[in-house]
Amino acid sequence: MADFHQGGILPTFHKLGDSNLDKIEAELSWYSQERPIALVLPSLYSELEGKALKGIINKLKDVKYLKEVIITLGPCTNKEFQIARDFFSALPQTSSLIWNSGERIREVHKKIESAGLQLGEQGKGQSAWTAYGYIMAQRNFSVIALHDCDIITYSREMLARLCYPIANPNLEYEFCKGFYSRVTDRMHGRVTRLFVTPLLRSLKKIHGHVPLLEFLDSFRYPLAGEFAMDIDLARVNKIPGDWGLEMGVLSEVYRNCSVRRVCQVDIADNYEHKHQALSPDDSSKGLLKMCIDISKSIFRTLASEGMVFSDGLFKTLIATYVRTAQDMLKRYEDDAAVNGLVFDRHEESLAVETFTEGIKLASEIITKDPLGVPLISSWDRVTSAIPGILDMLRTAVEEDNK
Repeated sequence: MADFHQGGILPTFHKLGDSNLDKIEAELSWYSQERPIALVLPSLYSELEGKALKGIINKLKDVKYLKEVIITLGPCTNKEFQIARDFFSALPQTSSLIWNSGERIREVHKKIESAGLQLGEQGKGQSAWTAYGYIMAQRNFSVIALHDCDIITYSREMLARLCYPIANPNLEYEFCKGFYSRVTDRMHGRVTRLFVTPLLRSLKKIHGHVPLLEFLDSFRYPLAGEFAMDIDLARVNKIPGDWGLEMGVLSEVYRNCSVRRVCQVDIADNYEHKHQALSPDDSSKGLLKMCIDISKSIFRTLASEGMVFSDGLFKTLIATYVRTAQDMLKRYEDDAAVNGLVFDRHEESLAVETFTEGIKLASEIITKDPLGVPLISSWDRVTSAIPGILDMLRTAVEEDNK
């Protein structure tokens, strides 16, 4: 059983024993009549061959409160798109596939870019953003939920708990972030444990009270890929197109939403998905690239809030981060010992060293190019510049799905 401690500035909804899933789903079915729910699944074609996505589809078959499931596909050929259509046809809900590399969707993207608007690079951020646009184009949804397609421990309860705070109008939340434990015979989630949390707390040590840092540090698992939001928030949020996606989304939520309308919910006793390699010698992939992209996202967001970054500050930050991360590492080692878990101090220390290098590389990039790649434009700006674009997007998706 989880504790019921409320820490930070965000309402935190714990998993207090066994949930009454039937009751929660019955309420969601009632609320969804007035506040229809769409589920977005950003999927790579390769995930169709894995056990995780097949398990997710089997669980979703029994979910009655979803009005539609939108699968937004990574790069794939026409043949692969047709295979994906057959694969997802097992869903009893209305389902639509977005073929992001198809000619019709590319034409929509080209029209947006021709108006001087930013689309970022191909990836999860752009795929999710396109799915939001398609949902808005239907003009009959109130809630958008999103989760990844590599969740090995997926359950209906996970989705229900994620949707409930947004779907229930009595709670009055606009954004809900999922969190969970990631433990097998050892602790996982190194990027959150040993990088994001120590980095945010190092920045707080240096700069004192900064509302945005307090907001970000209040999330139990800021890099979780599972969240639900009100459709009006999806309309005004900009989205990063790299590994800084999750932190960038939280920063946009902070900008566009009252903090009291944001919450986090414990959605699973444990959570398991595919693990990224550390790649300490290659900054173009793995956790090192993730660390660099997240650092850039955090630094640029803080700069936009008026924080001044200099060479001296970056040097101080790196030294503070190393000490903070080492202190956190000792806590995790002791926690693992109390719970009889495996703890490889060398591997954990190597992760801290790799993340330290990532912060250094990110600081060099920020110094040379403070603005970097612009965020993907918000849908309210896109529709203002191109009034008929949502109808064009909807037609493209419907034609691809015929």
